[in-house]
Amino acid sequence: MIVAQGKASRQKVPNATKRLRLGLSIMLALLVVVGGKLFLVQGLDVGGMAEAALDNRLRPTVLPAERGSIVDANGTVLANSVIRYNITVDQAVNTKTESFKRLENVNGEEELVTISRDQGISELAAVLGMNADDVRNAVTGKKTYYIVAKDLKPDVEDRVSKLQIPGIFSEGTSKRVYPNGSVAGGIVGFLENGDKGQAGLEQTQDGILRGTPGKRLFEIGADGLRIPVGVDQLTPAQDGKDVKLTLNSDIQYFAQQAIQSQADKLSAEWGVIIVSDIKTGNLIAMADTNAPDPNDPGKVAAKDRGVRAVTAAYEPGSVEKPLVASALIQEGKSSPLDTFTIPPSLVIDGQQFDDAFSHGTERRTLAGIIGYSMNTGTVMAGSRMTKDQRHDWLQKFGIGETPEIGLPAEAKGILTPAAQWDDRQQYTVLFGQGVSQSTLQTVRAYQTIANDGVMLQPRLIDSYISPDGSEEKVPAKPSRQVVSKNTAKQVRDMLESAVTEGEIKEAALDGYRVGAKTGTSESPCDDGTAGFCGYTASILGMAPMDDPRFIVEVVLQRPKGSIYGITNGPVFRSVMSQVLRTYNVPPSKGAPVRLPQYAK
Repeated sequence: MIVAQGKASRQKVPNATKRLRLGLSIMLALLVVVGGKLFLVQGLDVGGMAEAALDNRLRPTVLPAERGSIVDANGTVLANSVIRYNITVDQAVNTKTESFKRLENVNGEEELVTISRDQGISELAAVLGMNADDVRNAVTGKKTYYIVAKDLKPDVEDRVSKLQIPGIFSEGTSKRVYPNGSVAGGIVGFLENGDKGQAGLEQTQDGILRGTPGKRLFEIGADGLRIPVGVDQLTPAQDGKDVKLTLNSDIQYFAQQAIQSQADKLSAEWGVIIVSDIKTGNLIAMADTNAPDPNDPGKVAAKDRGVRAVTAAYEPGSVEKPLVASALIQEGKSSPLDTFTIPPSLVIDGQQFDDAFSHGTERRTLAGIIGYSMNTGTVMAGSRMTKDQRHDWLQKFGIGETPEIGLPAEAKGILTPAAQWDDRQQYTVLFGQGVSQSTLQTVRAYQTIANDGVMLQPRLIDSYISPDGSEEKVPAKPSRQVVSKNTAKQVRDMLESAVTEGEIKEAALDGYRVGAKTGTSESPCDDGTAGFCGYTASILGMAPMDDPRFIVEVVLQRPKGSIYGITNGPVFRSVMSQVLRTYNVPPSKGAPVRLPQYAK
């Protein structure tokens, strides 16, 4: 029996071992499955669960980029931005937080320190310069968004962020300021909703000025509290570049005052003054009447918010005649002292042309035709060129070609193909009718004559300045030789003689030799009806003629009163004198040119 029992006992042992081994195998299999799952989730993270969880814990704060400034040639600020921050609170998070932890430097080492809510409120109040009770009331409640403080400087916002108080956030804002008000207001432009450029350079240079916003990321827990040792990433904002102009804000202000006074005096609809540097093509001033203040552009009518010096195209009148004289000389068709016998009234191809003053049959030089602005003589002389030549020479002087100085809505003007000219227009274009152009296009043509026949494209934007102070010059557009140096000199002599011997004595300046030309044209009605509604009156001159440095053009649209009594000469003299003084241009040397106006 004993033996039998022992035998039975020995038979049961293997079964227990099998069960034990089976249990261990199952446990190992489960461990492999769990371990594999953990490896997939935490190691490989095939489904992106860990990344998604981290994303849910990250709280972003946008750091606005500072918009670049717009400055004049001397660095005077015409537009700049200030970055400000609002401090906000999620009251629901802050109110329920009795304490929180943050990293602090303790004896040279960073340690997690527990901060009570009361201490955090006191610290926040100290940074904001507010009463602690006021801060406590602001952060306590159930609102998920509430503004605690507004318009804080970036350094204050940074100190608030370092407090790491739960539920306290910041939001960046940018405020645009125009410290010189309406000075160059239409040129500078303004912003839409304080952010996007809507007019002027603010619009066309928006991509340069805007910059790239930055971002601050920090990690919060499920309870809404900031995790002290969690993610804390800072991507700094890249501020926009400054735009430096060729304008002189002092001259701009002076010119704006001068043209506004003239327009008010003569009840004109609008007026324009351009000042240009002959040697560089730089625009020193482009003054408009009723210039907008970008701080409050709505105070002026929408039609006054642009820059009429480049947007308004009109028939230029007799200022076109020196361009015709240049073409005649360059083509070898005439010379300043060439003689023309001019009748009281000229009829050609069935078209009659008269002058602004009555005269008998006269023998005039080409210089005399220009000096006394005779339509009859200009048509006689200009008829020596073919229709195509007349058209092509106006085109060579940039008529019909947009200046492209970086402003919105620059006018191209109208220069109809010669084949489309009728019997009258083929001649009226010679004295600035039947063709339209902006004031800047006219100035560009005269700059060519003043600059020995070389046309320089007008420049308004001088350079871009990066936040680090490095300056990138905007390259000048290619120049082109329109007429020869000799031709340009002969035309300048005629312009100077128009002041010394002709009818434009109103442009004369003490101590400086001046060349000038006036222009008068009929202004078509704005309502589209046939006929004309008033006149456009202008004067354009350059000085000093012994070494031309500056051009000034003054334009008035539809001044009231008799056109024969309207003169822009005093305004021209005032602005040109101011420019010559500002740039310390020495007085002229030598005697002025006096070409005879009549044939001997």
